Amino acid sequence: MEMNWNEEAQSGAHKLPIAKQEDVEFSADLADQDDREAQERAEQADARQEQQ
Repeated sequence: MEMNWNEEAQSGAHKLPIAKQEDVEFSADLADQDDREAQERAEQADARQEQQ
């Protein structure tokens, strides 16, 4: 029986490295409210991961 993508991901068959620092461009001048909220959520998620 073939696994679906979710089962594969949960089984660890395709574990990818998790990088905290990714090479992305961010311009505060061009950021809208959604961008600022996403950045705040990302910072909160990073903080939770560092606590574990």
